[in-house]
Amino acid sequence: MNDEPGSNSHMRSRTLDFDPQGQVTLPINIKNLEEAMVRIFRGGLLFVLLLSFVAGAAAQQQPRNKDAGLPWAYGFATPVPAPTPAPGAPAAAAEAPVTLLHLPGTSAAFTTKQIDNTFGPADWFPDLHPTMPAVVAEGRKPDVRACGFCHYPNGKGRPNNAGLAGLPAAYIVQQLQNFGNGDRRSWDIRKANTNQMIAIAKAMTPDEMKTAGAYFASMKWSPWIRVVEAEVVPKTHFVGGGGGLCLPLEGPEAGTEPIGHRIVEVPENVDATELRDPRSGFIAYVPPGSIKRGEILATTGGGGKTLGCANCHGEGLVGQFSVPSIAGRSPSYMAQQLYDIQKGARTDYSRMMKQTVANLSEEDILDIVAYVASLPPQPKPQAPEKTGGN
Repeated sequence: MNDEPGSNSHMRSRTLDFDPQGQVTLPINIKNLEEAMVRIFRGGLLFVLLLSFVAGAAAQQQPRNKDAGLPWAYGFATPVPAPTPAPGAPAAAAEAPVTLLHLPGTSAAFTTKQIDNTFGPADWFPDLHPTMPAVVAEGRKPDVRACGFCHYPNGKGRPNNAGLAGLPAAYIVQQLQNFGNGDRRSWDIRKANTNQMIAIAKAMTPDEMKTAGAYFASMKWSPWIRVVEAEVVPKTHFVGGGGGLCLPLEGPEAGTEPIGHRIVEVPENVDATELRDPRSGFIAYVPPGSIKRGEILATTGGGGKTLGCANCHGEGLVGQFSVPSIAGRSPSYMAQQLYDIQKGARTDYSRMMKQTVANLSEEDILDIVAYVASLPPQPKPQAPEKTGGN
């Protein structure tokens, strides 16, 4: 076939010819084709580069810590991942060697199995706390684990558990009821011990709740957390799974790294903490400047961004009436609770508390808990009043 007279020249590239064997051929100008391919390649490369630039600029404009979920507060190194299929049953742990372990200052000796017994954990210093009731010392099988296992016989606990000592008895009972009725959950669904606490609370009797609450309320909260501002912190990992304890790395992996925008809360003495020594506390590394920023927010409300903590928690934040003390307690644990309330995982709080956290950013929460944890846990003694005389 040839072009018809008067046809447009731009249609020629579409005309078909038949070879003698009857095959259809398409006339192609090789030079023009090469030039076209070069233009296409250059255009595609320019588009890819432009797309990469736009994506990079957008990433830089993202606000810091946007919906990161404060994984460090829940006992994780990374944010909540997408849902994955449930893993299979874990392999049975190897039997611990039967070796008696010791702590300085006591003649008591326990095996690892006894220390890790959730229905009767080791009590290293029974003279440092009141006599434990059964629910605290032993629990009740099969579902009510001994309160003293996670929270320690002296009520101090670890950052991944609540410190119960000195909290109002009525408040402790209310929290147990809230766990049991579904009003208190964890925003981070990986937090295994929250689900364990829910199961325990559901199995507890009202009398067991009251007994446990009265026991822990009878003890005062004393210094347990040392807050230190630091730019560089030990490299750490979380052990135990499901929101576990933060420990420094050892061996070839040990070292330091920038703190970034998180709180790193580790034992003062790792060996003592692993033996559940109730005298060995924790050190909380917080970003430089966070304590001062937190003080402004907690005391003034930050220009209307939040409400002053003392409105409910009293002067010095040591609690009043049935409102708990928060001064000098674990910043990781407090951050977790503020985030849970803000995100609706905890529906057990007053309207004022929800209003308090509604407009806080994740960095605001970090700053506030850094400041609150740095406060002395007991009110400063007042100077005696002068009663006449010279």
